[in-house]
Amino acid sequence: MTATDHRSTGSDEHTGAAEQLDDRVRRFLAEHDPRDTEPLTFLRARFDAGLAWIDYPPGLGGLGAPRSLQPRVDALFSAAQAPTHDLGRIGVGVGMAAPTILAHGTDEQQKRWLRPLWTGEEVWCQLFSEPGAGSDLAAVSTRAVRDGDSWVVNGQKVWTSMAHVARWAILVARTDPAATKHRGLTYFACDMSQPGVDVRPLRQATGEAEFNEVFLTDVRIPDADRIGDLGAGWSVAMTTLQNERVFIGGAAPREDGLIGIVADLWRRRPELRTAGLRERLITLWIDAEAARLAGERARALQATGRPGNEGAGAKIAYARLNQAASSLELDLLGEEGLHYEHWAMRRPESVDFRVRSAGYRFLRAKGNSIEGGTTEILRNIIAERVLGLPPEARNDTSVAWKDLPR
Repeated sequence: MTATDHRSTGSDEHTGAAEQLDDRVRRFLAEHDPRDTEPLTFLRARFDAGLAWIDYPPGLGGLGAPRSLQPRVDALFSAAQAPTHDLGRIGVGVGMAAPTILAHGTDEQQKRWLRPLWTGEEVWCQLFSEPGAGSDLAAVSTRAVRDGDSWVVNGQKVWTSMAHVARWAILVARTDPAATKHRGLTYFACDMSQPGVDVRPLRQATGEAEFNEVFLTDVRIPDADRIGDLGAGWSVAMTTLQNERVFIGGAAPREDGLIGIVADLWRRRPELRTAGLRERLITLWIDAEAARLAGERARALQATGRPGNEGAGAKIAYARLNQAASSLELDLLGEEGLHYEHWAMRRPESVDFRVRSAGYRFLRAKGNSIEGGTTEILRNIIAERVLGLPPEARNDTSVAWKDLPR
């Protein structure tokens, strides 16, 4: 058989798999009419049918199918106006907790958490950052002390999106202060509804508080809710962070996000157009398209279970493009763009910049270069792990955490 024949066979197999998926979705929709089925019941049934995230194993919301076919499945459900979940509310769970649980969780943990996570019945948040650790996650000081079959946790976390509506949190805590800072960490799932968890709002530049600081006082976590091995928290956390960066900056449809909003504004409002702004829009549109194609590659690596450092580049591009596009939107609108109606303090239960004002998008985009890893840290990752440049000098990686100055 020639190389061309091999390629044809692979293409035929992909086409056959796609057609089988199409048929499976159509049969599911015939049995669960979105017009007559309660949304939560529909989402549960979709998960159980393996049509949630199709690349996941059977029984965990998937079919073990190629991830590249997921957009095809989603498009069929969208065309049928089927209920969907709110990624502005459960993004941490879907984009960060789920792949971590799949990679490092036990069978029992996967069965217990993944279904309500995907359906949106249980919101997740991320307890990683701390006031005293900055961008150095390995320096966290929140302590988890073993007490029989559970752990007692004390500490403070910060910048925790959706903590005020979350049922569960992914948590990195220090279990061995005598080990070096990277080796003394362990990864847990923390029940946010239990005593000792105190969630306090942090008001942002937008006037709202979608993220929070969280105080943990004698919070008990069963050892059964430990994810990964004792002391392996850094490795498990890297799985989370690599998936987070791909989730934030990964592939999206053409003209999705802020670049789509600005392009639509340009088309609808010809009176706003000037030559200088036109050049900026064209440049940003090209950059966004390049970032989208690079994001597809990052998503493809994520589908193999080995998200790489490409996610760091995708996330940097996402932040830069969002900030540039939101600035261009204000420049297009002129005085009209100065109107801002969101100063009233509130704690939103979902975040969707598409339905907000230009002023909100401009202010909210400023956080894109901080959340999910600061741009400075991500550039260091690319320099050292992708380009192979000499690493920055470090004198704290071979010293016990308890002996480090703080």
